[in-house]
Amino acid sequence: MNRLRRFVSNVMAVASREAGVLRHDKGFLSTVLAQPVIMLLLFGFGLSNDPANVPWAVLDRSQTTPARRLVEAIQHTGYFAPAQTIHSYDEARTLLGRQRAIAVLVIPRDFQRDAARGRPQVQLLLDGSDPLTSARIGGYVGRVASTFGNPRVMPARSGDALPMARPPMPLDVRQRFWFNATLADREFFLATLVGMLLTNLCLSISSLGIVGERENGTFEQTLSLPITPIEIVMGKLVPLAVVSYVVLMFALLGSGVLFNLWPRGSWPALFVVTLPFVLASLAIGVFVSSLARTSAQAVFISVFFIMPSFVLSGVMFPYQLMPGPIRAIGGALPLRWYQVALRRIVSRGAGFEDVVGPFVAMLLIFAVLLAAIRWRLKPRLA
Repeated sequence: MNRLRRFVSNVMAVASREAGVLRHDKGFLSTVLAQPVIMLLLFGFGLSNDPANVPWAVLDRSQTTPARRLVEAIQHTGYFAPAQTIHSYDEARTLLGRQRAIAVLVIPRDFQRDAARGRPQVQLLLDGSDPLTSARIGGYVGRVASTFGNPRVMPARSGDALPMARPPMPLDVRQRFWFNATLADREFFLATLVGMLLTNLCLSISSLGIVGERENGTFEQTLSLPITPIEIVMGKLVPLAVVSYVVLMFALLGSGVLFNLWPRGSWPALFVVTLPFVLASLAIGVFVSSLARTSAQAVFISVFFIMPSFVLSGVMFPYQLMPGPIRAIGGALPLRWYQVALRRIVSRGAGFEDVVGPFVAMLLIFAVLLAAIRWRLKPRLA
């Protein structure tokens, strides 16, 4: 009994001391309090599976009043952005391949005649690489089609009498999914698996670099070397970048060998576009390390970047369905642009010319982070 009492007393004494340390650790307390608030707001207000401002295009070969009414009916659902007008299937493939459109409505040349006969049909091309979004958009268009009516059809020749009003007729929507015809969720997640792995790896390792050296007392030795802050940072990033490419190859080979999901696009483009993403992600970790005073703080702060990156980037939830301000916040994260490049290369068969935009965006993020790191380290190097 005395041993048990002594054991409990010793445990409570240590717990009391640690509680006192945590109580005075403002960084820890702010992290613990802020993280639930941020996640609550994200999942409560920021994320939604309802489409909003969906980019779409119309290939109207009919150019008739019923065709325009159909486009207006879809537009008035409130889920779609103003439709882009295209003139060929090649334009449709380009828009879908570069994620400038999620759906393309193809209205045949004989749409008005078929509507008059009660057999109207249209084709809906959907980006199947995002199964959740495509299925929902197809469902909304199908809902409009089920109530689409053509109460009065214009005559084919002038002078013909107008036909009698017809009751609303269902519209046959032939859906065709490109890039992922079976809407397999596996392809949606595996296409960006390497992005999630590298984000977790880069931020977890690099966030402990500077603060760990400072705790061990070796950071002062680095400061005494005749090199600039940028040279110190880049020297720390090079080995980690090499490790990141090893993880990249592991993820690609694993997805290919186990699930037969190989990149359909350019492998060299994939390797090139990975570099700015890795550098930007590592730079986030180094910036976190320059802010934190202890390793524990660095770990907690890095969580603020890892979790929002997964949630807001589009690797787990389609970012097209998020409100505009939330999408803008996600645009400041490297993973947003990397997952765009990954889906274009892995799922859509893109080349480097199709991922120039994400490549430049990640380079800009890396440049901004380098400037912030230099600003944070400069006083310590004086």
